[in-house]
Amino acid sequence: MRSKNVADRKAWLSDRMEKSGTYKLLKREGLAKRGEFHTVHGVIQTPVFMNVGTAAAIKGAVSTEDLERIGTQVELSNTYHLHVRPGDEVIKKLGGLHRFMVWDKPILTDSGGFQVFSLAGLRKIREEGVYFNSHIDGRKIFMGPEESMRIQSNLASTIAMAFDECPSSRADRTYVQNSVERTTRWLERCKKEMQRLNGLEDTINPNQLLFGINQGAVFADIRIEHAKRIAEMELDGYAIGGLAVGESHEEMYHIIEETVPYLPKEKPTYLMGVGTPANILEAVERGVDFFDCVYPTRNGRHAHLYTNQGKINLLNARYELDERPIEEGCQCPTCRRYSRAYIRHLLKAKEMLGMRLCVLHNLYFYNKMMEEIRDALDEGRFAEYKKQKLAGMEAD
Repeated sequence: MRSKNVADRKAWLSDRMEKSGTYKLLKREGLAKRGEFHTVHGVIQTPVFMNVGTAAAIKGAVSTEDLERIGTQVELSNTYHLHVRPGDEVIKKLGGLHRFMVWDKPILTDSGGFQVFSLAGLRKIREEGVYFNSHIDGRKIFMGPEESMRIQSNLASTIAMAFDECPSSRADRTYVQNSVERTTRWLERCKKEMQRLNGLEDTINPNQLLFGINQGAVFADIRIEHAKRIAEMELDGYAIGGLAVGESHEEMYHIIEETVPYLPKEKPTYLMGVGTPANILEAVERGVDFFDCVYPTRNGRHAHLYTNQGKINLLNARYELDERPIEEGCQCPTCRRYSRAYIRHLLKAKEMLGMRLCVLHNLYFYNKMMEEIRDALDEGRFAEYKKQKLAGMEAD
């Protein structure tokens, strides 16, 4: 019996490895896509929202068991932050990020490229890579394409992001053009290094997938040319980066509309760092199927909660005696048991439980919305769903 179980397990793993990186387009409604993305850590149903756990934990005291209960498909962690603390070598010695955080579903790791933007005062960009001063203790750090790939290989995430520069949306055209050309050269180096790393005997996840990142600020022609160039590189997926960093929503939607048609239809398209429920609905309509954003967790920690009637601020005095759940009919762990009045009390008393309950609700809301989007696409009624969803919610 044991030998049969081992054989079955090997056959199951072999099937997963063979299909890893396969994106199956199930349905289209206009430009909107409904798909499945196969990985060695499970099948991702798209469109999908990835729950952000920068340092291998969701801010707000949310556990792995919580993530499973609220319908999380993909957890996202950050290469730079885990390299700084506890160290990617430490995580490798402990069996990789999945084992470290006790999560057996897909994990995507950001490359550290966004920190090239967000830590602008602590870094210097060169052709070989970026020189940082740690935001924690000031020690010098160097990260280039090869280093980012090695760190992500040590983390053994399901999907690794290519190392790039995220230029400001307000950078001048010459700077953006030079930055994008360097990002393309870095992508070529990332792909070469990942192929090498996946072939090593001690690599924890030899089926690690690589997504490239489209950049170009708000210059549509630069975006399009970059999309064409990286589409030729036969990567596992493609992201649109450098949006939601200061430009208007209208500019963001315009860039998505201009760029997505030049990215491979048979691969997943990921809009990085976006966004509000309205942003997600608009981007799905324009052909995007992967999302991540800190809004649900960050807003939850500050008592700003998402509902189908718009956002509410639970610190408002009007909720002091409100015995209703955050949202009537919501099946999240918070709404099934706790009242607005009680959660407000916890927040006012600075009790961590209040923050935790709010974050759980917001993440459930996002995950549930993505499930509703997938159902609507399956049934050919996404346009109607989008219209009703937006009409119900206040502008956020």
